[in-house]
Amino acid sequence: MNSSIDDPINGTQAFKASMRAQWDTAAPGWNAHTTDIRAWLHKPTDAMCRMAGVRAGLRVLDVAAGSGDQTLAVAQAVGAQGYVLATDLSPAIAALARDNAIRAGFANVETRVADGEDLGVPEASFDAAVCRLGLMFFPDPLRGLREMHRALRPGGGVCTMVFSRPEKNPCLTILMSTALKHAGLPARDPFLAGGLLSLGQPGRIDALFRSAGFHDVATTALDAPFCLPSVDHYLAFVRSSASPILQILRQLDAASAEAAWSEMRDRLVAFGTQDGWEGPNELLLTAGRRPEEAT
Repeated sequence: MNSSIDDPINGTQAFKASMRAQWDTAAPGWNAHTTDIRAWLHKPTDAMCRMAGVRAGLRVLDVAAGSGDQTLAVAQAVGAQGYVLATDLSPAIAALARDNAIRAGFANVETRVADGEDLGVPEASFDAAVCRLGLMFFPDPLRGLREMHRALRPGGGVCTMVFSRPEKNPCLTILMSTALKHAGLPARDPFLAGGLLSLGQPGRIDALFRSAGFHDVATTALDAPFCLPSVDHYLAFVRSSASPILQILRQLDAASAEAAWSEMRDRLVAFGTQDGWEGPNELLLTAGRRPEEAT
């Protein structure tokens, strides 16, 4: 996450190369925690699919699909007569999505390595599109939304899921601020393009949807606490799969990195409950549709 994207060509290319490498490295850890992720995001994922208009028989585009947990939910919803194309910038995580779809018995799923800002799919070739916790990592999310708009048939629906404001996602801000402090780096603007919370500023994502050409734009905020047995379970998840945090700490020696993890634990333990650990999260689900062509 250290690449500058101020340069519209070289900076963006370097940022994407860095992001691809990060997720290639984090892919096995993210996939290994699929059960925890599914429990965390099951209800928001169902809502995302409904808001995008996913239903039986449709062709659905899943952008920045990761290892494909939500891809399988979409494949189940569209049924054998439907089709799902799951894309991701990372070859390693796209391969896991492919393997997971095969293992689950979904013959209606195709996976492809593709840049979300340049998908390479024919225009108006999908009935619906979804993007779960991916759009905020795009250096140019407007370009990504325009690609989804282009890929949708007139009348087709889209729904994206991103993290909302920093104060509604305190665990993420604790992780990031602690990692930056121990790495000797300055605090970052949480709304900087390409970051975990980059699209959480009120009204920001709605404006991007409208600029991309979508109509009937609406955003819903959903509480989505991450419930785990303990803070140590959460940190195990972060240490194996939270690519932006790992990228910052990777430059430290082992002792310095462990000091950062120790401080994170001390701060995150505050979210312990009688039943385990519950990390607050708020997600923004934004839906829109490509307008019907004028007759």
